[in-house]
Amino acid sequence: MRRTNIQGTQAMDRPIEGAHRRRRFVVVLSALALLLAILAIRPMLARWSSADRSIERARLRIAPITRGELRYEVAVQGRVVAASRPTLFAPTSGLAVLLVREGEAVEQGQLLAKLESPELANRLQQERASFEALNSDVGRLALAIRQQNQVDDQRVELLQVRVGAAERGLERAERLNQSGLLNAIDLEAARDELTIQTMELEQARRNQDLQRDMRQFELSDGKARRDRQGLVIKEVERQFAELEIRSPFQGLVATLEVENRDAVTEGQPLLGVVDLADLEVAINIPEAYADEVTPGLSAVVQLGSEVHMGTVTRVAPEVRNSQVEGRVSFDGGTPSGLRQNQRLSIRIVLDLRPDALKAGRGPWLESGGGRRAWVVEGDIARAREVEVGAVSITEVEILAGLAEGEEIVLSDLSAYDPNETLLLRN
Repeated sequence: MRRTNIQGTQAMDRPIEGAHRRRRFVVVLSALALLLAILAIRPMLARWSSADRSIERARLRIAPITRGELRYEVAVQGRVVAASRPTLFAPTSGLAVLLVREGEAVEQGQLLAKLESPELANRLQQERASFEALNSDVGRLALAIRQQNQVDDQRVELLQVRVGAAERGLERAERLNQSGLLNAIDLEAARDELTIQTMELEQARRNQDLQRDMRQFELSDGKARRDRQGLVIKEVERQFAELEIRSPFQGLVATLEVENRDAVTEGQPLLGVVDLADLEVAINIPEAYADEVTPGLSAVVQLGSEVHMGTVTRVAPEVRNSQVEGRVSFDGGTPSGLRQNQRLSIRIVLDLRPDALKAGRGPWLESGGGRRAWVVEGDIARAREVEVGAVSITEVEILAGLAEGEEIVLSDLSAYDPNETLLLRN
């Protein structure tokens, strides 16, 4: 049996230098990568170590501190109402005849209703008859005055003729007396006759003037009675014309208070109309702002996508249900497309500050009580004491603690109190 000599593996193994070099290169490369990773995360580790807690940045609202115009305003809700919506009343008793329906559009001066009042119609006829009678009396009096004045004129003219005759008789008597043909007694009689005729003429003229004044007074008094009766007729005609109820403006019939041909009394409501060309907004102001909202303040009315300016015109003096009622009128006329009782959003501008340091309004204001804000510094948010001033609907005035350009967290971070720093994770 032949024995076989088996050799070891020593002759088969040979050292490979290239493999040792690759392993060393991998080890060195891994060490460099680890060193670079440590250097890269060192700031993050430092921030992690300096922050009390962390939160995802995407969950937060962050906004910068800016400077500009700040409107200190309050937001209220309102509804469109008619500034002019009178109720028309019955001027007297009668039967109401309605000529329109509720909700019907009407023009200015359009006949809406009328009253049938036989009593007033009869009175108008009586007053007109009285006027005609007084007018006839004035005419007869004027004719009588002309006739009497003519009689007086005739008497004065007759006396003037007698005075002339007496003057001529005196002249003849004086010539005859000078010739010795007439004695002194007849001469004196001629002189007395002239004196008597002259006195009667003067008395007739004075009486004529007095009678003319008295007759003129009687005529004026008659005309005054006639004119007074004419005023009575105009008043009754005015009342009769008021039996026709007409629209005071172009608008809409809002309500009908009576049925057609109902018997109504004086002062009873008949119907109501609204002026759609003169609309305003009725607002409810929170009691907390009641002292600050006064007539004359500017208001911003939001009508869909459009914004219209207005003015606060009235504020009620009393508080009802923790609210104060007010009215806002539109500047530059009523916008088109408005409907009565339409709901609108209104912002009342209480104050306007043109150069204010301001921040966005958010939950941070209420949660921090306006005294604490989280300032963003890179990946860290730090709590800082601040002081706020006027607060508008979207912005708040910063009085102290923040500078223009800094960023703050607008979200509510009250759950992280009393921590002073937060890490903002990406």
